[in-house]
Amino acid sequence: MLATITCPECNAEGRFSILEQTYEGPYKCWKCRQLFYIELDGGDVKTCRLLGDEEFARLQQVDKLKRKFKKGEDD
Repeated sequence: MLATITCPECNAEGRFSILEQTYEGPYKCWKCRQLFYIELDGGDVKTCRLLGDEEFARLQQVDKLKRKFKKGEDD
């Protein structure tokens, strides 16, 4: 599924490819390079807020742990 996101900072239109109908996580504008936390539902943007460097690092750590435990379940 291809979602369209308009950057709240620079108004650039970007496209975001997702596998599921929903997505929660980081998004970086291709033009201004600003980081955002977004929530998509059915391709529609439900939440879009600025994402700080510390929060981005925390989200990456959580995602890494999720993948680690999911990989452990597959064994």
